Amino acid sequence: MKLLYGVQGTGNGHISRARAMARALEPYNVDVDFVFSGRPADRYFDMAMFGDYRTFTGMSFASRNGKIALLDTVKNSHACQLYRDIRELDVTGYDKVISDFEPITAWAARRQGVPSVAISHQAAFSHAVPKQGETLTNRLVMRYFAPTDYAIGLHWYHFNQPILPPIIDTDTAVNTTVVQDNAFILVYLPFESLDAVSELLLRFNQAFVCFHPDVSAPTERENLTLMPLGKEIFHAALHRCQGVIANGGFELASEALSMGKKLLVKPLAGQFEQLSNVATLTQLGLAHSMASLDAASVREWLHAPNIGIIHYPNVAQALAEWLVKGELNQTRSLFHHLWAHVDYPELIEESLLDFNRSPMPQGSILCGYSG
Repeated sequence: MKLLYGVQGTGNGHISRARAMARALEPYNVDVDFVFSGRPADRYFDMAMFGDYRTFTGMSFASRNGKIALLDTVKNSHACQLYRDIRELDVTGYDKVISDFEPITAWAARRQGVPSVAISHQAAFSHAVPKQGETLTNRLVMRYFAPTDYAIGLHWYHFNQPILPPIIDTDTAVNTTVVQDNAFILVYLPFESLDAVSELLLRFNQAFVCFHPDVSAPTERENLTLMPLGKEIFHAALHRCQGVIANGGFELASEALSMGKKLLVKPLAGQFEQLSNVATLTQLGLAHSMASLDAASVREWLHAPNIGIIHYPNVAQALAEWLVKGELNQTRSLFHHLWAHVDYPELIEESLLDFNRSPMPQGSILCGYSG
């Protein structure tokens, strides 16, 4: 079997999921080629696992100081290049195309009649899950940005919808000697100004380790350690920290919850997915939130208790087996099996009761997300 796997490169969470899926597919007789789009080619890092991967310009949202910059997004949309790449990418040699919200591979598969599957958090938004700030534009983007024949949506809870738990990158080969204790807070706010983040964190008598794309070398400043981006050193810090302050992306929050790290999240203003993620996390009692870089919110969260670990099953392994079997319309048993193996801390069980009043989905309706 030969698969083409398209990955949205604007967020590191998409790439983390792709790593987990690549690892899960390794035991099978499957050839997987990876395509990434949405980020300049020279800004990808720690990509050895993906072999001879390809990159395209793609399309992504531009942001400035923690907010979506609509004018810059339009200016940098590269719509003509996107159209050319979709027309020129030949996917006819593949048995299936997988898309983690990656438009070029998804649209090329549709044009050329190759079966396609979405495996992404974005696919969950086609179902009745909590949404915040949704507009007609958001609905159209979610439906048509990367359309596929079948879709697997991922979320922190099933909300009585046919979606699956998060894919957690279970690779533990990290350098855990980077730090010596867990007395620090990990901060990852890549959409915020580094100066604004630093100014906020320096107000506290608390150790912070802050990873940011504008940092080129490790720097110590009072209670703050500034670090450049890097997979191994980041995951080492994630394993050893006592809590995480982050934007509203899906994958980092999922990893933090699976490690029992308390979580404070700030959405990228104007970004529907992040607004919805933050609303969901707070509604479920999984995290605290702040609408801006607010010292009072940080102070309150620092004194808040930890909710404990959420135990998620190996979703990547189950999906790899499902893909190889090729029964793409058979998802009911996959759904029930995986959610049966999710274990939530007692502290949040009451928060989940409101979502248990309607019956579980009865059919195999993960397919048909194509739009």
